Order: sequence, then structure tokens, then C-alpha cells
Amino acid sequence: MSDTIIHINNKRSLNLRWLLKMAWRDSRRNRGRLALFISSIVLGIAALVAINSFSDNLRTDIDKQAKSLIGADLVIASNKEIEPEMQQLLDSIGVGGDRSDEVRFVSMVVFEASGGTRLVQVRALERGGFPYYGAIETEPASASKSFREDGRQALVDQTLLLQYNTKPGDSIKIGNQTFEIAGALHKIPGQSAMTATIAPAVYIPRRYLDETGLLQRGSRISYYHYYKLPESTDADKLVKKLEPRLEEAGFGYDTIESRKESTGKAYEDLARFLALVGFVALLLGCVGVASAVHVYIREKLATIGVLRCLGVSGRQAFLIYLFQVIAMGLIGSVVGAVLGSLIQLYLPQLFQSFLPVEVTVAVSWSAIGQGIAIGVIISVLFALLPLLSVRNVSPLITLRAGIEHVSSGPDKVRWGVYFLIVAFIFIFSYFQLGTWLQALSFTAGVFVSFLVLALIARLMMWLVKRFFPVSWGYVWRQSLANLYRPNNQTLLLTVSIGLGTALIATLFLMQRILLSEVAFAGSENQPNLVLFDIQNAQKEDVAQLARQQGLPVLQYVPVVTMRLEEMNGLTAADVRKDTTLEIPDWAFTREYRVTYRDSLINSETSVAGEWQGQVSDPNAPIPISVEDRYAERLKVELGDTMIFNVQGALVPTVVANLREVEWNRVQSNFLVVFPKGVLEEAPQFHVLMTRTQSDEQSASFQQTLVRQFPNVSAIDLGLILETLDDILGKISFVIRFMALFSISTGLLVLIGSINNSKYQRVQESVLLRTLGASRKQILSINAFEYLLLGALAAGTGVILAVGASWALAVFSFEVAFVPDLTPLLPVFLAITGLTMLIGMLNSRGILNRPPLEVLRREAA
Repeated sequence: MSDTIIHINNKRSLNLRWLLKMAWRDSRRNRGRLALFISSIVLGIAALVAINSFSDNLRTDIDKQAKSLIGADLVIASNKEIEPEMQQLLDSIGVGGDRSDEVRFVSMVVFEASGGTRLVQVRALERGGFPYYGAIETEPASASKSFREDGRQALVDQTLLLQYNTKPGDSIKIGNQTFEIAGALHKIPGQSAMTATIAPAVYIPRRYLDETGLLQRGSRISYYHYYKLPESTDADKLVKKLEPRLEEAGFGYDTIESRKESTGKAYEDLARFLALVGFVALLLGCVGVASAVHVYIREKLATIGVLRCLGVSGRQAFLIYLFQVIAMGLIGSVVGAVLGSLIQLYLPQLFQSFLPVEVTVAVSWSAIGQGIAIGVIISVLFALLPLLSVRNVSPLITLRAGIEHVSSGPDKVRWGVYFLIVAFIFIFSYFQLGTWLQALSFTAGVFVSFLVLALIARLMMWLVKRFFPVSWGYVWRQSLANLYRPNNQTLLLTVSIGLGTALIATLFLMQRILLSEVAFAGSENQPNLVLFDIQNAQKEDVAQLARQQGLPVLQYVPVVTMRLEEMNGLTAADVRKDTTLEIPDWAFTREYRVTYRDSLINSETSVAGEWQGQVSDPNAPIPISVEDRYAERLKVELGDTMIFNVQGALVPTVVANLREVEWNRVQSNFLVVFPKGVLEEAPQFHVLMTRTQSDEQSASFQQTLVRQFPNVSAIDLGLILETLDDILGKISFVIRFMALFSISTGLLVLIGSINNSKYQRVQESVLLRTLGASRKQILSINAFEYLLLGALAAGTGVILAVGASWALAVFSFEVAFVPDLTPLLPVFLAITGLTMLIGMLNSRGILNRPPLEVLRREAA
């Protein structure tokens, strides 16, 4: 009492010590309920701390292992043969150091032990010290060096050996030569498991490359030059000095610093995206916090009224409960930070398919500090919305419970809190995304998502109330009525569980849509096997072989390689000098692969100009067709002129037609198409499109093809689908893992919501039992209510997922939106069932005891 008397005499002062003591005393009876407050934000903080800790560790390891990412001080790459002038430059760079050369191209190989064939990336490595940093990891370890010295030996990717039941010591045929497999290739500097899946590598000694017979006209060959520079040479300063000459020759380059920067940025972008997913989980938890504090304050009205009667001001009463909220937010954030630090132990395994470096695990105090600060601030901001009403509680509430205890006038402070919440979300997203526009888009996206979910919930509540089925049975009517009665949980659960469901369902839909786009090429008699690098002399023989194997020749397309010399009178040098033109340099340095024909094919649609399939005037510029989006990137319009260098001959052209191309089809699609009557005599190779009826027929044909025509390569649609499915599966698993934080947070909000409304449900249950309702009827009412709530939340999430998938398909991936709704049914049923199960488990205590005992315990 002495504390209270002292306080009354000093009621205008804050007396923080007394307020803290009151906050502690008042919380003693409600710590179980406040623990649910904590649980709502734990998973969101855990997700943020885990991702940010992993990102910090990854950044540190990229810095430490940067040299092993490229295996050299400097790498120079080109996709054309080196001219004598540039060869002198390349030789001069290596003076005083060391250089290793490598030739890369794709080719079919034959595994002699099993007879299997596979398209691989062949890397012909010259003698030298590469890699100068890191290592080519093999089994046995000595094979990484011995294969260069001990004759015709090769290193083969480990997954290929397992797939084709082959082991070191067996043979592999590459072109016209057979190589002994010296060892299994486990890791290459800078290569992740994901890139190895896309393009498995096979190493051979460079000196045997010509004997394979695979370097044919039109073959897509890349040349890499690895340099170990003298200690006194700064690689970045050197390439900056040589940059004009390298760009003019169309050479790419990479240094340790540039690779470190590009690698770090790529994975930092992924980490930022996942951090935003974790932040969404935290926001969901804060919605639960606001709901919990709202119910908590309503039940504390009598206590607040007594304090007000004893002389406590509205501000002091507000601070008592604000201190409780801050303490709970701090505890929840600390628990979440500890949990996040433990979760990050698993993240290196989760991301190992994507990472080119080995990530060590260490505690990131900066990530922990950031997570705790974010957790406290955002939980307090959301809790302030219901907490502000404490300032206006009237002392008269202790005398008349029905009196209006909160003033109905506008509250400027509340609007200030709304502004702070939006500002905090915007600032956080800005630091994650790096641009104001992206941060604004994310903030708007969060707001729209919450708004859509809330509006759907409100609409459902209105529809149930407006069209209430009065003819239904009592149990169903009571369950439906609980959806819109005072203190219902419909809005809260629809938002919290619905958003988590939307994230997971969107991932399932987009994965199916992208796979179906590729799989479409395998239907309706579309080609599913592509043969390329067919030389002129082999054209008829390859077609004859396909027919002998019972395969149709669906398309036979000539391909001519060329480079762009001028565009509207501008050369590459002009474009580099005048950056205001916004024309990319690679337009002049890239190698164009074009075809000629007299008509468009079914994957092409003319969108502007007129297609001319035959040259009418050989002395005039040749009318060509350009893919519309590529024309946009090159700033090219109808009537513009382009001069191409076709194997040394300059060919003037004019853009006469723009066309849209469906690139998802396995077809002979090209950026530039010439009419007939121009390129027939130019050096060229051919691409053949065919269709196999089974995997066995495809394998048999490819084996025969590689043995008779070793330089010809084949792309199997089945392999494309398998690879794409594997890639999308790994990516979606990572995102689903993060989305589970949102689902789990929603379920924790559900548990908290049920417990916060438990007293109200006890009263309803006692009243129903007093009026004669059986235990089974009350149990059925609760079960149906949670079934409806779960179905509404999951259904709303699914609706949002369909809308989000449509937007992603149409605007981001630019593919037809043909959703496969099959995977959505298990998601809907699982979320609905889980909601119902948790609801019933948390409600079971209401019916286990007599009404009088329950009321006595709740009133105690």
C-alpha cells in the first residue's frame, strides 16, 4: 500500500521505478498468455537472423576463397579464333608469369562400358599450372595432374560416371578419339553443383583436341586464357589499361576482384530476397501480436479502471502495459535470434547446390543485434495500435461495466503509429533491395496482399451474415455464426495463414507452369530431338540415318555464322564513344547464328513490317526479319540498315520485318532471319529436327549417330526437362523452406488467437451446456468452425496464389498462363486440416470439466 500512497501523492510524475514494478506485478498472472505474444515473433526473427548470419558468413568466405573462384589472377575469354595481332597481346600479358590455355565446346561422348551417350562440355586444357589457386578436385586426387601428362586420359564428372555405370579405368569416346578415364571430377574452381548439373564437364589434354575431329566450321568454341601474374602486377589496373583493345576484339575478362564482386552480388540478391520472405513472416507474427494485445487489454479493463480510481494517469497506465510489451518483444527477439543462429547451421547444406565456395558457420553478432532491434521495434509498433486505447480508459468502468471506456474522437497518435509502421517496412526493404523504387514496390505489395486478404475475409463474413442459411442444422448454423460474431477470428486467421498458403501455392503453380511450357514442345508432333553441327558433306547421310531408324525429318535448317559490322552507319567504335546512344557493345562483338528461308514457321508471328521470303533485287540491301524484343534492345526499327560480316564478305541489309518468337518451343528459332537467294553459298552447317517415340529409341539413335558422325551433337528434350525440373526443384525447395516460416507463424498466431479467446469460448460453452447442448454438439460446433476458418484461410491463400502466378507468368516470364491446379488441392487440404487439428487441441480443455469448475478457475 505504501507504494500506492506514494504514487498518489506524486501522480503527475512518471516514477519509472514504480511503473516497472507494477508492470512486473501485473504480468505475473498472465505470463502464459504473454508467452504466446513471444511465440508470434520468434520464427520471423529466427528467419531474419538465420539468413543474415548466413549472408555475413558467405560474404566472408567469398573474400577468403576469391582466388579459387577463377583459379588465376586474370582470365581472358573469346568465342572466336585468336587473330595474330591479339595473340601478341595475349603473349605479352603472360611475360614474367605463367599462362594456361583452355578450349571449351559442347559435344556428344560415348561411355564405352555402358554404351550410353551424353551431351557434355568438353574442356581441353593445355599444360600449365592452372588452377594457380584452389584445385581441380578428383578421385583419385593424383588424376587432376596425371591426366595432362600420361597420354590420352580424361577427367569425367562424377555424376556422369554414376549415371552411366562407369568408373575410372574405363574408356570414353570423344569424337574420333578414345580416352581412358583417369578419375572422377568432383569440383572445378568457381563451379557449383547447379552449374555442373546444367553442363557436366569432361577434361582432356589440349594436345589431343585436333585428333578428335570436333573443331568443325560453325562449331561454337570458346577460348580461355588463365594467367598467373607477377607479384608486382595489379590485375585490375592491367585490364583497365587494356580494356579498349579487349572490348574492340570482343574479348571478355575476369579478375579476382571482379569475380568476387559479381559472385557476392548474385548470392547477396538471393539472401536479400529470402530475408524479405522472413520479414513477411515477422509481419504476420506482428499481426498476431496486435490481436493478442487487443484481447489482453480488453480483459485488463477492470484492472486499469481500478488503477485510474487510485490516481494513476492514463499515460502511466499506458506505460505499465507498454513496458510489458517491450519486455515480451525483447524476450521474443532474443529467443528468435538464438533459434536463427541454430538454423543457420543447416543453411550451408540447403544452399550447397548453388554455392561455388565452402561456407563456414560462425556466429554473426551483427545479424543477431539487427534481428533483436528489428523484433523489438516492429512488435512494439504493432502492439501500440491496441495499446493506445489504455490512455482513454475511464475510471467509471469499475462502477458500470457497460460504459463506453474509450473516447470516440480521432486519435492523431494512432495515425502516427500507422505512418511509423509503413515507414519502417519501407526503410527495411530499402536496405534489403537497395533502390527506392523496389522498396516502394515491396511495401506496396505487402500492403496490397494484406488488404486483399482482409477484404476477402470481410466479404466472406458479410456473405455469411447476409445469406445466413436459416434452414440448416443447429450445429452448422452456430459454427457459421461464429465467423462474424464479436471477437471472431476470421480476419486474423485469413490474413496470417492465407499469406503463408499463398507463398507456397504460388511456388507450386509457377514450377508447374514453367515445366509445362517446356513440355509443350514435346507434344502435338513437335520435335523432341535436335541434331546440330551437321556439315554440308554430312547433310544427306545424317538425314538418311534418321529415316533408317524410323525417325521423321521434321525440319532441316541451314545456319550461317556472322558478325555485325555497322548499324545505321555506326560502328562498334562509334557506339563506345557515344554512350548516349544506349546501344550495347555486345551487339557488335557477339557471333550471330542466322538462317535463311522463304516463310515464317509456326513459332513465329509477324508483328510489324512485311516478311519477304525471296530476294527480288540482289543489288539492293537485303530485307531481313529481326526478333521484336531483340530489336528493342538494339534500338533498331523498321527501315534501319545493318551491315553483317559473313566470313569476310560484307552484306548490307535493311530491317523489313519484326516478328515475335515463342522461344519455349524446341524449334529452329533465330534472332535474325534472311530470305532465300543470298546465303546459299556461304559457309554453313545444319540443324535437323526430329521426333522419337520413346527413350529407348532416342538412346539407340544417339549411340548410332555418335559412332558414325562424332562431330554431330544431339539435344534431347527429355534431358532438358529433367535438368530444368531438377533446377526448379532445388530453387523452389529453398523458397518453400523460407515460406514455411510464414505458415508456421500463422499457425502460432492461430494458437495464440484461440487461447486469447478461450474465456469467451468458455462462457459460450457453459451457456450452451446450461441450455441443454450436449458435449458432442459443442465439440461439433468448434470443429466445424475451425474447419470453416481453415478452409477460408487456405482458400483465400490459393486465390491469391492464382492471381500472383498469373501476374508472374504474363508479365515476368511472358508465358501463357495455363495453371495446373492439381498440387493446390493437397496444399488446401493440409492447411485446412492442420488449422482444424490445432483449433480442436487447444479447445479440448473447455469440455473436460464441469461448467461451474471452469468458471471458478477462470474467475480466480
